[in-house]
Amino acid sequence: MALYDQITIIGLGLIGSSMARGIKEEELTNKLVGYDNNPDHQVQIREYKLVDELAPDLLSAVENADLVILATPVGAYGSIGELIGSRMKAGATLSDVGSIKSAVFEMLAPHVSENVHFIPAHPVAGTEQSGPGAGFPSLFHDRWAIITPTENTDQEALEQLTKFWEALGSNVEIMDPEHHDKVLAITSHVPHLIAYNIVGTARDLEEVTKSEVIKFSAGGFRDFTRIAASNPTMWRDVFLNNKEAVLEMLGRFSEDLIALQRAIRWDDGDALYEMFVKTRRIRKQIIDAGQDENVVNFGRRHDD
Repeated sequence: MALYDQITIIGLGLIGSSMARGIKEEELTNKLVGYDNNPDHQVQIREYKLVDELAPDLLSAVENADLVILATPVGAYGSIGELIGSRMKAGATLSDVGSIKSAVFEMLAPHVSENVHFIPAHPVAGTEQSGPGAGFPSLFHDRWAIITPTENTDQEALEQLTKFWEALGSNVEIMDPEHHDKVLAITSHVPHLIAYNIVGTARDLEEVTKSEVIKFSAGGFRDFTRIAASNPTMWRDVFLNNKEAVLEMLGRFSEDLIALQRAIRWDDGDALYEMFVKTRRIRKQIIDAGQDENVVNFGRRHDD
């Protein structure tokens, strides 16, 4: 059932192309328009027939849209908002998929016309792959989509956007933007930063060659490299635009790391064991909550 007469997606990388596939699969719009300024992406978008119309520019892309979703790296939001914010039709909804929310309000709110419903959102889903070919319609199935409205948000527009994400398979959570940024700082942003750092450290070790790092990588390091292979532009923009929450969580992480360092130095096996038991319990709770699968070797095939 069509929830919007026309939906426009700006940016058709992993998230945008997955949304496009899901929108078409669930028939959520009568017309799906896309815009992407990457020439290579444009070729793939046409090849995969991801949208009904690939717009030549931003203004024509949003002209008749009832729902516009920004799926570019968040660093581009400001310039996009400045261009389209006053050109969207009255009653339309502007949303996004960025993993930061407070900065998104600061980037876009000043440019959005008062007769347009501005309702940021964040689907907590993804892979380390990128580009139009990496998307798949089930990406959002049984994953959380966090919507961050304000106290002045139009309730009818909010309910419609909620139904949209539910139709894509998501469980919807309404959250305050500042709280969202703190939650995601510890559950997503800091883990990515740690992964980038560990892989960078391994790359720079003088006593161990790069070929040995690759040849003898154990499971833990392999999983870090998967995370560290994520889109560098997207993550650069995330860290620069959620710096307060990230730095706060990094401070807490550093304190806990020093405590572990002290336990190892002083042979405090009880402290180490207690920590490992607690963290193992978290893994079980994540599986029980349906946010990962309890499969051997993280689902990795033996021939991978």
